[in-house]
This record gives sequence, C-alpha cells and structure tokens, in this order.
Amino acid sequence: MEVSKRCFGGISIWQLLIILLIVLMLFGSRRLRSLGSNLGEAVSGFRRTMGRGETSSPELEQTSQPTRTTQEAAERA
Repeated sequence: MEVSKRCFGGISIWQLLIILLIVLMLFGSRRLRSLGSNLGEAVSGFRRTMGRGETSSPELEQTSQPTRTTQEAAERA
C-alpha cells in the first residue's frame, strides 16, 4: 500500500506547484510582487491599529502614508 503525501484536503505538493506555476505565468512576477507588498502593508497597518486600541489618535493619521491605488499599480505594471 503506497502512502502519498497529501495536504490541504487531498491536494498533493506537485499539484500545488503546478497551480503556482500557472498563476505565475498568468499574472507575472511583477504584479504578484506588488500584490504581496500591498497585502503586507495592509496586514501591518491592521496590526498597528489593533495594537493601539479602539481610540483614534492624531499621531496615527499623521504617520500613515497613503498606499498606491489599483490604477497607479496597473499603470506601473
């Protein structure tokens, strides 16, 4: 009886690698990199906000920098 390594509900590692390769070919590395950095900025902003509590402080509004819009990101890609 052969034991295959499965994860994520029956999807093997090789199937995940093929899916990753297809996504990389469709979207390109530049767009995926910008998507990842935008997601990271959103998560870090969320963590900062949750760490400060529910009160809004003027310091947070002054130190936060605006993120690129989707249109600006599309123009750069």
